[in-house]
Amino acid sequence: MRSSVPSFAELLGGCERSAVHLELRDSYAPTERFAAWQRGERINWEDRASWWHPYDQLIADTVARGVVIRRARVVSEPVSAYIWWEHYVTHANVTAGEEVRWLPRRRATSIPLPGNDFWLFDGALLRLHHFSGDGAVVEDEITEEPEIVELCATAFEAVWERAIPHHLFDVGQAGSCQ
Repeated sequence: MRSSVPSFAELLGGCERSAVHLELRDSYAPTERFAAWQRGERINWEDRASWWHPYDQLIADTVARGVVIRRARVVSEPVSAYIWWEHYVTHANVTAGEEVRWLPRRRATSIPLPGNDFWLFDGALLRLHHFSGDGAVVEDEITEEPEIVELCATAFEAVWERAIPHHLFDVGQAGSCQ
């Protein structure tokens, strides 16, 4: 394992073909954006300048270079309020060029999953995310260890194959937590 962790922008900047992201948690550390949504505030998707962030631009620029970016989320049902919100704000990810799919956790039972969320760049460089119990990022770790990379790559592809494309995944059908 490497001790120095390059920034996400550096990792994505060096990516040539693909970047995949697997998310396994039903909630992450609360943010002001999530709190605003819980208070009933909604994004004006027509006013792109009000919601387009540097992350969105980084994704759009990377996709424009020909890199395919896929994100898969394994979620419990009924979905948590946080996942309901994530589904809502995923409009930004999709607009930026990410392909996003959702897999109900009950359909993931036979998939050997890693213990941590991760990004995998070009099928070779893995950025693992370590979280505290309340969903705050504790640290990120980089590895190119073949066995770990293979486990994560295989897990992602198995999830992706079974998962539901974002535009077809109905969080209301998955359970209302609004």
